[in-house]
Amino acid sequence: MPTRKNLRAASPWVELRVSAGDWDTASPELLLRMLGQALWIRAFEEYVLELAGAGLVHGPAHSSIGQEGGAVGSVLALRDGDFVNGSHRGHHQFLAKAFEHVLAPADGSLPEITDEVRRVLHRALAEICGLADGFCRGRGGSMHLQWREAGAMGTNAIVGGGVPQAAGFAFNQKHSGTDAVTVTYFGDGAVNIGSVLETMNLAAAWKLPLCFFIENNQYAVSTPVAAATAEPRLSGRGPGFNIPSWRVDGMDPLAVHTAMSEAVAHMRAGGGPTIVEADLYRFFHQNGAYPGSAFGYRSKAEEQSWRARDPLARLREQALRRGLVTEERIDASLAAAQRAMRDTGDTLLEPVPGGRPGERRVRADRWPDPGFVDVGVRGDLRELDGSRYAEAEGFDGELAERRFIDVVSDVMARRMEQDPSIVVLGEDVDGLKGGTNGATRKPLELFPDRVLGTPISENAFAGLGGGMALDGRFRPVVEFMYADFMWVAADQLFNQIAKARHMFGGESAVPFVLRSKLAAGTGYGSQHSMDPSGVLTTAPGLRVVAPSDPFDYVGLMNTALACDDPVVVLEHVDLYTSTGTGPVSDLDYRIPVGRAALRRTGDDLTVISYLSMVRHCAEALDLVPEVSADLIDLRWLDRASLDWECVEASVKKTNKVLIVEQGAVGTSYGGWLADEIQRRLFDWLDGPVERVTGAEASPSISKVLERAAIARTEEVVAALRELAGS
Repeated sequence: MPTRKNLRAASPWVELRVSAGDWDTASPELLLRMLGQALWIRAFEEYVLELAGAGLVHGPAHSSIGQEGGAVGSVLALRDGDFVNGSHRGHHQFLAKAFEHVLAPADGSLPEITDEVRRVLHRALAEICGLADGFCRGRGGSMHLQWREAGAMGTNAIVGGGVPQAAGFAFNQKHSGTDAVTVTYFGDGAVNIGSVLETMNLAAAWKLPLCFFIENNQYAVSTPVAAATAEPRLSGRGPGFNIPSWRVDGMDPLAVHTAMSEAVAHMRAGGGPTIVEADLYRFFHQNGAYPGSAFGYRSKAEEQSWRARDPLARLREQALRRGLVTEERIDASLAAAQRAMRDTGDTLLEPVPGGRPGERRVRADRWPDPGFVDVGVRGDLRELDGSRYAEAEGFDGELAERRFIDVVSDVMARRMEQDPSIVVLGEDVDGLKGGTNGATRKPLELFPDRVLGTPISENAFAGLGGGMALDGRFRPVVEFMYADFMWVAADQLFNQIAKARHMFGGESAVPFVLRSKLAAGTGYGSQHSMDPSGVLTTAPGLRVVAPSDPFDYVGLMNTALACDDPVVVLEHVDLYTSTGTGPVSDLDYRIPVGRAALRRTGDDLTVISYLSMVRHCAEALDLVPEVSADLIDLRWLDRASLDWECVEASVKKTNKVLIVEQGAVGTSYGGWLADEIQRRLFDWLDGPVERVTGAEASPSISKVLERAAIARTEEVVAALRELAGS
């Protein structure tokens, strides 16, 4: 007969409730602080819905009315140096964190609306209306609010999208020697998303001071929690990851504060992450001023039962019961907040000339300048001023024949020696004597504590790296074992990291480096063999660099690691075992952003390529001596960094172009480049831009089919001969 033993979770999972006695002993300063801020948040949200109803909020207005108790209860358990981030429904948490940043310490009375509080209200309302005075200069609207100075690190429109970044903030806090913590807020809809669960696992494995605060508002848009999961007690995810978890009535601000205080104490003591689940209720629909019952997915009786538990009413009742404040003082505080909102609205809005009574519009001088549209997509590279740039020709250091993979390892170790903020992370980077190809061999030997092997969780560790970069105290180098894995982490790479600088106003540096290898020709099949260049370069915030020899790898990686924009460094496995000219000991030079290399010169044709295909092009030109060609190694591939001066000079000389790449035609980089060349240089071309690419299909594992799917020397030779014959 089998035996059975009931297992117990390693970490506690508790439901916390407070009693009347707890309300009696709670400090007056805490209760009045929570009441005052909750009143301000309610007044703010009601005014936002008023403007939205008048058509003055472009886009959504995700109200947090009904959820204020969870915000003030949790934020007031934090210090100014702690961080928060959140979701699209994050006005209340953002405001609570901002208020705590500008308010003086509690003094036993309801807080007063100061000039600093008015500025917070003004900038937050301006942002929601998309105006230049906003925290993100109008780019974020209702869903993207960031004020780094206050530790409000950004709300996020992708459900669960900000959670991995919060792990990066917590990583930086822990490894900077502080006891600061991060709280990431998200709703019940995010709990079942892979990136959230991946981050819970990673935060627990690394004991990061990160609180996962679940606002269980019972519905993900219109889908009830019980229809989305078999375990509607969402904090039950915690025991599975060995994370201490609290479940609490989110309509009870004191209960939330008590649970959060316990969670924060656990994290400050080095205990690792926590989960707090607050059961609460948004009084309105997902977006706008109508209740959920108007859309048929909630009953009016249900809504009335939750409204009867309004957290503001509870705070008001308890403050009055204890004689901490009078009815008149509470009413005056609410009236002051409502007046502050009207005054703020009056600075942003004006009557519509000839319009209906009360009809208003945004003042023309409050909108951002349309010329601001692309400002801050990326930085201006001033951080590279004073760089020592070098090329192989004219290099005054010692050069020798070097293995490509050895310089990959050596230059990273050198940069880590010079810059203690650099941290390398990815799958298996800390094992196998330097990862799967040896790229981290020397960093691992010299700095094992800064070469971090991760779980298989690209969304989590890419996003963690993004959070590290946004905070800025550490500079992450994230490795994707294969470039195809960017699809697994597409949200973090494209929606988060690439957009962060621009989305939050254009000023936040994102010093993030992603290394990834291309493996076509190695037999790893369709899901490990793509060339991602054509996809990566559609993201305007990313810089993309593709070194083709050891010397260039050193200079380009050094530049990438000094750049305050996110940079993707592509590496081809064909190059890893190859040799070429590289530095022996000088590993400190850089190669400029936007500088291509002219590998050969000729008058008949301009051949443009990158990575391992540069060598295949050179071999092909040797085999077709009747074609005299310029061979341009692009090095930098993204739109902002491409060396148009080099390309234009060559095309104006040769009047013919051949773009060569290895990968599939569907994700081709050359498609965009050919179009741009024809737009810019049409009058100089004697014919259409020609291209060599792989097949339509992704490479198969069959050696024969794989070879048929990719381009190499033979395909370039065929194209050159065809052009020579034309």
